[in-house]
Formats: sequence, structure tokens, C-alpha cells
Amino acid sequence: MFCLMVRFTCKNEQAATAFDELVERTAEQIKAHEHGTLVYTAHRVEGRPLERIVYELYRDQLAFEAHESQDYVKEFLSAREQYLSVTQADRLEFVTGKGVGA
Repeated sequence: MFCLMVRFTCKNEQAATAFDELVERTAEQIKAHEHGTLVYTAHRVEGRPLERIVYELYRDQLAFEAHESQDYVKEFLSAREQYLSVTQADRLEFVTGKGVGA
């Protein structure tokens, strides 16, 4: 499995709203077209209204590469920058869990 956790900090409340809409549109495309994407979830951070976390779990590295090659993902990666002041991404190494086919 291949996993990412990305923390985004939006520039302001208007940017956060626009970023949420961008993420929602992108997630709909991911749900419809990416069988190798096992989990793609977006979260608001309680008590920090400008922060978002996206958790991504892929079947393998190839599924992640297929995800990154999609036009709607490229559009997301380009468009998101106008809304963000900070992006922090961590690649995670899967150890154990429930509900992910492990």
C-alpha cells in the first residue's frame, strides 16, 4: 500500500471555502474513476478553521502514479496554490489496521 497525509493551511476563510469546493469536485472524480485509490478523505481540523487534512491510501505505488496522471488531479494541484499558505505532506508506511484489506 501507498499512503499520504497532507495538511493544508488556507490563506483565509474565503480561500478555505473555495479550497473545500475544489477538493469536493476532485474527490468526486476520484470516486468515479480510480479503482486503485482505496481511501481519499478530506477533513477540517477542529479548532483550526483554516486547516484541512487529506488522507490518501492507494493499492500500491502504481495506483498513486495513475492518480497523479489524471487531468483532474493535475488541475487540483495547480488550482490549489491560490488558496493555500502552507502545504505539508507526509508519506506514511502502513503497519496495521482495519478496513483496508490488510
